Amino acid sequence: MRYLAQVVAEDLETKMVLVAGPRQVGKTTFVRAIGKRFRNSLYLNYDNTTDRKKILNQAWSDANKLLVFDEIHKYSRWKNFLKGICDTESDRRRFLVTGSARLDIYRRGQDSMFGRYFLWRMHPFCLAELAALKLANGSAQVLLQRLLTHSGFPEPFLKNSNAFTRRWRALRAELVFRQDIREIEQIKDITLLEQLHDLLRNRVGGMVAMANLARDLEIAPKTAKAWLEVLERSYALFSVKPYAGKLARAILKPPKIYFFDNGEVEGGVGQKFENLVATHLIKRLDYLSDFSGHRFELSYVRDKEGREVDFVVIKDKKPIALIEAKYCDAAPHAALVYFGKKLGIQNCIQLVAENAKKKTYPYCTIWPAAEWLSQSLDKDIF
Repeated sequence: MRYLAQVVAEDLETKMVLVAGPRQVGKTTFVRAIGKRFRNSLYLNYDNTTDRKKILNQAWSDANKLLVFDEIHKYSRWKNFLKGICDTESDRRRFLVTGSARLDIYRRGQDSMFGRYFLWRMHPFCLAELAALKLANGSAQVLLQRLLTHSGFPEPFLKNSNAFTRRWRALRAELVFRQDIREIEQIKDITLLEQLHDLLRNRVGGMVAMANLARDLEIAPKTAKAWLEVLERSYALFSVKPYAGKLARAILKPPKIYFFDNGEVEGGVGQKFENLVATHLIKRLDYLSDFSGHRFELSYVRDKEGREVDFVVIKDKKPIALIEAKYCDAAPHAALVYFGKKLGIQNCIQLVAENAKKKTYPYCTIWPAAEWLSQSLDKDIF
C-alpha cells in the first residue's frame, strides 16, 4: 500500500479527500485499495462514458458508503458539483476524489470548496518510500541509479526495462498533451506547447527566462508564462522559484524547472541527478505540508555574483535548510558555506551521488545521497 494510505483513510472520517498527482503515478490503484476498506464503495471514472453518466445523474445507492470520483476535474463544474453533494450527503457517506491536475489551484465555477476537503498530493516512488515498501531488490545506491533511468513512476520502475520505459514514456506524453491538457485547457496549438515542453527538457537546473523561451518559439513572453503554468497544473513539470529574503543582491525572478519523470531530462548525469533530488524534496515537502498544516516550499538561491545553491527548504516563510546536489564532487561547495553563514542556517547539506562518505564541516555536511534521501518521509531531517 502506498505511503498515503493511512492518512487518507483517517481524513475520510471527517472530510472529503482530494488526491492529486501526475498521470500514471498510481492514483487509481491507490483509491481502489482505499475503497476496499469501506462497505459497498463505488468507483466512478469521469473518463468512462457509463461512469460519467452516473456522476452527472448522481446515480448511486444509499448503500454506497464511499464514493470515489476519478479524474473529476475534467468536468467543467466539478467544484460546484462536489460542494453540492458534500453539503447534502456527507452525513451518510464519504467522498474520495482524484485528478491528474492541480486540484488545489483550479478555479472552475464561482463557488468555493473551502473548508470541505483535505488535499493530498501523490508523487512517484522515491528512495524513502521504496525503503518502507521493500518493493525492489538492491541497495539504496542501486535503486537510486534505477530511479535515474526509469523514474519513480510505478510501471516503468517495477518493469525495469529500457525498451518498456521508452514506450511507456511516449504513451504517457501522448495522454498528457492530447487528452488531459486538450480537455481542460483553452490552448489551440498543442504542438507549440509540446515544443515548449521539449525546450525545457534541455534547461533543467538552469534559470528559465520567459523572454528566451518566447523568442525560441516565436510567441509572446506572456504566452510562454501562461503555457508554463499549464504544464505545472497538469503535473508535467514543476518550477522552483528563487529565494530572496533579506539578501540584497539575490536574483529575484527566473524560476528553475524540473520534471516528475527523471527520464525526460536531456542533459548530463549531473542534471539528471539534480532533477532526482528535486523530485525527492518536493515529494517530502508536499507530504509535510499536507500532513502538518505548515507551509513548506522549495526554492533556490543565487546572487548577482553567481554564487548559487540548488535548493532552499522554507518552512512558514523561514529558510531552514540549504541543499546542494553534486554527482561526484565531495568537496564542500563554497556557495553552500557562504549562504549558510549569510542566512544563519546550520542545516547545510551536500548530497553526493557516488563515492561519498558522510563528513561534517563548518556550515556543511557531506552526505551519500542514497542514504540521506532514504530517510522516512515523516522524519524530521530539516
